[in-house]
Amino acid sequence: MKLYGYWRSSTSYRLRCALELKGLSYEDCPVNLIESEQRGQAFTSRNPFAGVPMLEADGRDRAQSMAIIAWLDERYPERSLLPTDIESRFTARELAYAIATELHAPLNLPVLKYLKAELGHDQDDIDTWYRHWLAKTLLPVEKRLSQLSTGEFLLDAPGLFEAVLVPQLYNARRFDFDLSQCPRMEQIEKACLAMPAFQRAHPDSQPDAG
Repeated sequence: MKLYGYWRSSTSYRLRCALELKGLSYEDCPVNLIESEQRGQAFTSRNPFAGVPMLEADGRDRAQSMAIIAWLDERYPERSLLPTDIESRFTARELAYAIATELHAPLNLPVLKYLKAELGHDQDDIDTWYRHWLAKTLLPVEKRLSQLSTGEFLLDAPGLFEAVLVPQLYNARRFDFDLSQCPRMEQIEKACLAMPAFQRAHPDSQPDAG
């Protein structure tokens, strides 16, 4: 398998977490988003979505991180990222999808560039935009977490939710979001970052980290 991604991309980061948690080997193939390599013809001919991550696996180029993670769990059912109990599976999906679907669209790099280059907003405006949307989703997720569990992780072991959560908190800190409002998330994040799988997936451990 080859993973085409960018070291600081939250979607690339979540896929690295999933691959590491499942114990799957892959070759890291950096794509420089700052230089817009993802928009070049060589890349878009393989991935018309012009974004990362892209996973080359089983003779096919696969895009969209959540779809790739679901495929990985079906293709390699060992070390599943979801529990067997149907209600626990719903819980993990409810929280993971809240972050993945509500936050990625307004906070991804093309949107932030559009706000600055096309609409003329300065960095302070953009940071305010970023923190607004983080609060809109992370605070309800935190409330739901406080209702559901008190252990190190959402469930018995890290899985889909943690693979999505940890990268989002990494980005939240980059934009000075006040995570003191999210003690349950920080508790889970701390437990995850103590694990070798999450340490290997961390942006600072990537070959293109800058």
